[in-house]
Amino acid sequence: MNKFLMALTAVAAMTGTASAADLGARPYTKAPVAMAPAVNWTGCYVGAGGGAAMTKNDHNDISNSLALTGFAPGTSLGPNLSTGADGWLATVQGGCDYQFAGTNWVIGGFADYDYMDVRGDISTGGTFGPSLVGSQKQDWQWSAGARVGYLITPALLTYVSGGYTQAHWKSTTLSSFFAPGVGVATLPGTTKGGWFIGTGDEYALTTFLPGLFWKTEYRYSEFDRSNVSINTLPAGLPTGVTETQKFREHSVRSELVYRFNWGGAPLVAKY
Repeated sequence: MNKFLMALTAVAAMTGTASAADLGARPYTKAPVAMAPAVNWTGCYVGAGGGAAMTKNDHNDISNSLALTGFAPGTSLGPNLSTGADGWLATVQGGCDYQFAGTNWVIGGFADYDYMDVRGDISTGGTFGPSLVGSQKQDWQWSAGARVGYLITPALLTYVSGGYTQAHWKSTTLSSFFAPGVGVATLPGTTKGGWFIGTGDEYALTTFLPGLFWKTEYRYSEFDRSNVSINTLPAGLPTGVTETQKFREHSVRSELVYRFNWGGAPLVAKY
């Protein structure tokens, strides 16, 4: 009898163990991961940043008065010269973009203003009179144009840009090469218009800083040739000499951009 009870107990214990094994382990459920907001390139933005610029001034002095110079108007009074300047800029920008539905293409329009400190030496004359030297400064520039871009990834846009630009150069005091620092003439300040082309990229920083983008651009600007009359100091009377000027500029700028629509639904594109 005792043997029979012991056998029943053993069978019951084995059955309980098997049933517990059949239940299996409780499944593990991973907590949902918060997704970063998708990038939306359609919308408007503002930006600010800085950079550097370098200009070249191809210029030549010509007579504009037979009575004052002894040469007929249009006569060259010196060799063709090229002088350079370089410095820094601070920029602000605003614009709007549009991404075509189902594609990686983005188009947009923008305008920006640069506060600049771009300086360089300039010299005049030299063939029929003493050379005059001075320091020329570009202090501001604005541009308005358009860009066409292609999305390499949903967060990285590469683009080309182009449009109209206008810049200002301050008045320059000129002194004799033989007596530096003693002003004898002035090259009046001037505003010149022209065109620009550029290329750059823009990257969405929304994973780290929602709404922010980082843009870097190289830009080439060329300004219309213009004539600037050289005047005496301190009276400001004409000298009979005009300087023709042709400016070309290279600049690089980098800026942070804030887009107002960063949390919106993106347009679906293939990558």
